[in-house]
Amino acid sequence: MTAVEQPCYTLINVPTDTEPYNEMQLKQDLEKGDIKQKIEALKKTINMILAGERLPGVLMTIIRFVLPLQDHTIKKLLLIFWEIVPKTTADGKLLQEMILVCDAYRKDLQHPNEFLRGSTLRFLCKLKEPELLEPLMPAIRACLEHRHSYVRRNAVLAIFTIYRNFEFLIPDAPELIANFLDGEQDMSCKRNAFLMLLHADQERALSYLASCLDQVTSFGDILQLVIVELIYKVCHANPSERSRFIRCIYNLLNSSSPAVRYEAAGTLVTLSNAPTAIRAAASCYIELIVKESDNNVKLIVLDRLIALKEHPVHEKVLQELVMDILRVLSSPDLEVRKKTLALALDLVSSRNIEEMVLVLKKEVAKTHDVEHEDTGKYRQLLVKTLHSCSIKFPDVASSVIPVLMEFLSDTNELAATDVLLFVREAVQKFDHLQPLIIEKLLETFPDIKSVKVHRAALWILGEYAVNVSDIEAVLKQINQTLGEGVLLEIEQKLLAGENTDENPVQNTPQTTTLVTSDGTYATQSVFNTTPNQKKEKRPPLRQYMMDGEFFIGASLGTTLTKLALRYGEKVTKSKRNLFDAEVMLIISSIVHLGKSGLPTKSITNDDADHLLFCIKVLSERTPMIIEIFNVNCRRALNDMLVANELEEANIQKMKEKPSCKIQADDPIMFMQLQADKSGEMGENVFETALSQAVIGGRTGSGETTQINKLNNVTQLTGFSDPVYAEAYVNVNQYDIVLDVLIVNQTSDTLQNCTLEIATLGDLKLVEKPQPVVLAPNDFCNIKANIKVASTENGIIFGNIVYDVTGAASDRNVVVLNDIHVDIMDYIVPASCNDIEFRRMWAEFEWENKVTVNTTLTELADYLKHLLKWTNMKCLTPEKALSGECGFMAANMYAKSIFGEDALANLCIEKSFNKPEAPVTGHVRVRAKSQGMALSLGDKINSSQKGQIKAI
Repeated sequence: MTAVEQPCYTLINVPTDTEPYNEMQLKQDLEKGDIKQKIEALKKTINMILAGERLPGVLMTIIRFVLPLQDHTIKKLLLIFWEIVPKTTADGKLLQEMILVCDAYRKDLQHPNEFLRGSTLRFLCKLKEPELLEPLMPAIRACLEHRHSYVRRNAVLAIFTIYRNFEFLIPDAPELIANFLDGEQDMSCKRNAFLMLLHADQERALSYLASCLDQVTSFGDILQLVIVELIYKVCHANPSERSRFIRCIYNLLNSSSPAVRYEAAGTLVTLSNAPTAIRAAASCYIELIVKESDNNVKLIVLDRLIALKEHPVHEKVLQELVMDILRVLSSPDLEVRKKTLALALDLVSSRNIEEMVLVLKKEVAKTHDVEHEDTGKYRQLLVKTLHSCSIKFPDVASSVIPVLMEFLSDTNELAATDVLLFVREAVQKFDHLQPLIIEKLLETFPDIKSVKVHRAALWILGEYAVNVSDIEAVLKQINQTLGEGVLLEIEQKLLAGENTDENPVQNTPQTTTLVTSDGTYATQSVFNTTPNQKKEKRPPLRQYMMDGEFFIGASLGTTLTKLALRYGEKVTKSKRNLFDAEVMLIISSIVHLGKSGLPTKSITNDDADHLLFCIKVLSERTPMIIEIFNVNCRRALNDMLVANELEEANIQKMKEKPSCKIQADDPIMFMQLQADKSGEMGENVFETALSQAVIGGRTGSGETTQINKLNNVTQLTGFSDPVYAEAYVNVNQYDIVLDVLIVNQTSDTLQNCTLEIATLGDLKLVEKPQPVVLAPNDFCNIKANIKVASTENGIIFGNIVYDVTGAASDRNVVVLNDIHVDIMDYIVPASCNDIEFRRMWAEFEWENKVTVNTTLTELADYLKHLLKWTNMKCLTPEKALSGECGFMAANMYAKSIFGEDALANLCIEKSFNKPEAPVTGHVRVRAKSQGMALSLGDKINSSQKGQIKAI
């Protein structure tokens, strides 16, 4: 039989569902049965002992009739049996029968089969009885010289374990293993021996390492890992040794094993802050990320690189390796790419920004040819990164803008929207780039495929086309993408052309001969209806309106009005009149088309009123309206961008670690004198007594703690029930601790009084409470721990069952009131930018629309009330919410402790005609999971009901 590496315990399949088997049957099968019967009986014996059965009479039977057998399966089963069988008497003395077993161990240690020897040595590592090990020590020592490496390495492990647990049995173990290490050639044996010296005698391990320091690179990876561990421990305990071993760590960075390189790089960073060391470690990390195929490994190593960046000295070194870090983008995993781009963006400097932009341009070009599940999201990441690069380093914006403009015609609407957000910010901040942006935007305008992107592009063109030539070019482009002439007439002609009889539909019968199942022939006749007319393709802007998207028509009216107002200030009156007439014709055509009934949906009243208002603005041209259209719109954009920058700066400030967490003059808090908020350590007797003595009856902090605790007490039963119960609910992130007070209100002794708890939702009872005995009028406290798995409203319910002493009736039951777990205990306010909010809003599939039902009459008051009850943060800038207005729209965001996102959009209004009328509107909640959306909606409804009751 050949030796294998696996431990013997995993080779045996011990059944767990054995049928009832008494001790007498076991003895008979073990004594008189054949090999198969003995194997089955031995398996049943092991299973019964593991289940808690005591079989004292079987031990001697196994020693007499099973132990002498040489069958390998029985040998493996016996190793499991000897491990679990009780080896001592009730007073702790070794059983006499174990002397015979010890002799069997010695024979197995001298067995010619190397697997039996190695398995026995592995088994001896688990023995805790020195009386059994002492006679075996000569045989264990002899195994160090066995010809097979499997026996030798297990002998080293056995000696290591025995030396660690019972040093007196082999006091010279370090010297013995050191001598063994000098002459050993097998790498696994050397690894085990070196590992023992590392923990048992570090000086001997160091002397061995010093003797073979130049040969470390030729060792196996398992030994190299132990050497790295030794160097780490020694250099941290004695820093003067760093110069002695740091060259060895440098050499191990070139090891063939990825695990060794990873550990060596981590050790090198902790041992030295020299730039060359940091550069070598970072380069090693980057190579590991690029060459490793497992995405989890890539993410782990990336986290190490990100941790390196947090050190100021290390960050300067990593800045030189930005281009190497970007090699990680070859990985197809989106999370790896996301972390890589974020790291590169943090490290990039003015020296290598141009090179980074070139790499990102190549990545953008690659996404056009590859269609993958995450290609669209990767494009978004690239757009965001190029956006940030341009804002951070304005000099590269001119080279980035042409690349990003190509995304406007992309089918991925989110990527195109991100590009327009960048263009809007760039055109506002960089005046010198405005001609380039307008030119590129006009080039790509006809190829845009999304109505939202077209609408945003129209706003940019209407706001920043200031030259006469640019304004004329924009109007020309609008005419091309809308269609010249009166829109209603064009559509009516098109409709009439579709119904003409010039090309009538031909109905021609076709006959086919078929063979039926009985072999006869049959004729099948089919009429083909072939329309000969071809549907004409409309220009994109007009197609949107024919599909009922007239909001873009209102945006187009605003854009044309801005252009006409600006154009009239720079040209003669005759040209101005011609331009105004053309603009008014387009706007009126949109209104007539919308009210004609030809489109899928008619134009809304709001859009029609807005278009008519634009015509009125052009005809009157009052100074106040001109200022609103030409000045205030751009000022509002600038205010929004400034608010976003402040918000991002605040978020970044919150993420930064404080430089000093504890000041020198901070008070020291003694835990023994501090009140326990959970109530598990009892009251703070010192604080309570001190407050009563000093304050003299006034409410102190001890009383305040008790009052706060009472607010979380839930009554579970009635006062007239035989058993009264109430619970203190303590929510601590992922755990809920129920401290239940149970009072026996009867004059009987209650036996087996048990608190039975069940849960609804993602709640799980960790351990069932144990039954108690309650004397008459006695009470007790029972604690129950409940695990929380997700952010969802949960319910805890149950009952109390008990027996009355001396009663012959069935068990008595007291049903408990339900305990409702509040979702607000797991939700905290969080921040995200507008792009992330829109992306999550589009991705999340669960929406809960809640109707506002309140007595509040002010918009701002209702928003504050909602934020207070939902623990959400308002993302809309405060400046945008201020002022006198009849409506309010605000975005809110929160995150649970489980990493779940919750979004909310508030749209409310009030009537100016009735100032005392309550606020009306809706709150739309979106989340990734159904439970989160429903729970937040229920919370909003309950807050409104509670408010109405209070009023």
